Amino acid sequence: MKKIRVLVVDDSALMRKVLKTILEKDPDIEVVGAARDGEDSLIKARDLRPDVLTMDINMPGMDGLTALQYIISESICPVIMVSSLTAEGAVATFEALELGAFDYVLKPGGTISLNLNVVEKEIISKVKLAAKSGILKRITKMNKRTVVKINNYDSLKDKYSTEEPSKKAVVIGISTGGPQTLAEVIPQLPPDLDASLFIVQHMPANFTASFAKRLNSNSKIKIKEAEAGDIARKHNGYLARGGYHLLLRKIRESDIRIRLSTIPLHLFIPSVSVMMDSVLKVYGRKIVGVLMTGMGSDGADAMLNIRKAGGRTIAESEETAIVFGMPQEAIKNGGAEIISPSYRIAEEIVKAVKSL
Repeated sequence: MKKIRVLVVDDSALMRKVLKTILEKDPDIEVVGAARDGEDSLIKARDLRPDVLTMDINMPGMDGLTALQYIISESICPVIMVSSLTAEGAVATFEALELGAFDYVLKPGGTISLNLNVVEKEIISKVKLAAKSGILKRITKMNKRTVVKINNYDSLKDKYSTEEPSKKAVVIGISTGGPQTLAEVIPQLPPDLDASLFIVQHMPANFTASFAKRLNSNSKIKIKEAEAGDIARKHNGYLARGGYHLLLRKIRESDIRIRLSTIPLHLFIPSVSVMMDSVLKVYGRKIVGVLMTGMGSDGADAMLNIRKAGGRTIAESEETAIVFGMPQEAIKNGGAEIISPSYRIAEEIVKAVKSL
């Protein structure tokens, strides 16, 4: 069986050595080279043509973001960013994802992390996922469709600003490949969307506030990181906070509020399934469930519950899903009523909300 060939890029010789040791613990992976900065990574990537490249962000000379753009534009291989678990690291990581990085792994101990073994399984699993056939092609296609720019939608948001509680809900579940896909879908939603929007993106606690602000900057509806006690309102979107499940409680018909909890225990916190089931209990059939790119099956059973209750459900098609795991499971179990490529999902959401 052919091994997955990986090029490791980091300005620290120690980090290059640690990453090589971790990756080669898996018999299916071979580290074919190491580079000390962005320029060095380009020379070696063009020469070695690896299957996957791990890229540090902050490096002297040509940084990781610049090198990433060359590697993706030349369709060399998928890139996994290795970044710091900080607010600054979050911003740079989102920029990398928008530029075409496949995914990211966080250094738990900062720039020089001697405890990378904590994320050993994550690094190996993401490298294996990135090496799968067709990944680079789907990333490249998405980059051509999505031009990420910060727009001023304040006037639209003010025009449709409302204190009116919502009577309908849209719930979106997404994981690997999610930031790029949400950056494509969310800006297409109209400012007068007649529903509250609830989003679970599997993401660390330190990242969700920055990501919510980034989505809000490019969205016609208001997007914020969910806080305990927030009232669910029309034309507003709530991104689940990392480390907490997003739950709802109904005070009275016109007062639906967000609750944050670490219970129930789940592989993912926040969990798509937990969020969707909670929203379903409050909104009943007046709900649109959406499941997009991601590894695993989180949300698949909840999508089926929504469909059985009379709500509408949409799953991203294999055509555009960077990782066709979560939506595929919803399709397999009958939980997906509509199957659509990512670039049409916003349109499908609007139609589904109107039909409720």
